[in-house]
Amino acid sequence: MDMSRVADRGLVLLGCGKMGSAMLAGWLEGGLPAASVWVIDPAPSDWLRAQGVHLNADLPARPAIVLVAVKPQMMGAALPAIRALGSGDTLFVSVAAGTTIATFEQVLGADTPVIRAMPNTPAAIGRGITALIGNACADAADMDLAETLLSAVGQTVRLDSESQMDAVTGVSGSGPAYVFHLIETLAAAGAAQGLDPDLAMRLAKATVAGAGALAEAADEDPARLRVNVTSPNGTTQAALEVLMDDKTGFPSLLNRAVAAATRRSEELSRG
Repeated sequence: MDMSRVADRGLVLLGCGKMGSAMLAGWLEGGLPAASVWVIDPAPSDWLRAQGVHLNADLPARPAIVLVAVKPQMMGAALPAIRALGSGDTLFVSVAAGTTIATFEQVLGADTPVIRAMPNTPAAIGRGITALIGNACADAADMDLAETLLSAVGQTVRLDSESQMDAVTGVSGSGPAYVFHLIETLAAAGAAQGLDPDLAMRLAKATVAGAGALAEAADEDPARLRVNVTSPNGTTQAALEVLMDDKTGFPSLLNRAVAAATRRSEELSRG
């Protein structure tokens, strides 16, 4: 990936927890020199200390990008440290959940290029998906740069408006937890039918992971894949009659779950 703009002027990473570490590892593996990276983190890990980046040191005067990866509750304390870099040609990219573009503009200046991004936890293994939206000051080159940086941890998509971010949170941001719970409950259901619990868990994990990989790799859409494995009057059909019930099955359940997450995201963004 072309990181010359970042390598020349530097990248500041504000916060280096799980998400920040996953991104940093991807950038360094992609060829970004450690000497071009400044990290601000109050409790750096042993891994971070060993990477050769500038750690809690004075920042460059006009870095190419500041990537904000602190937890939302730490945002208030973190932003003043980078206020001086606003209103210039430094691009700010935030992966902090629930912090709006307007919040950054209030602190950094309305003429600061800001891109808000929502990654999810599979980014830790390079299998995330991140949604991006920029403000009026973020131009096409800024969006391309942010997309390049975030593609280090998985796929990227661009949104039409920031208002879509709450629904993205409900689907992909919070979504991994829904899948983890599916694995939990599928394994428990197998144990209830007489399987050893460890065996049931192994079957559930591999089935969900394998089906997800197949859904992503196949040319057919998931509905067609479902039909392909459903023999008339067979075992899968018996199960799907329960799961596809309009009132008690997945259609109603997941619609309510995603709507609840979206509503909560809206509430948190309003503060």
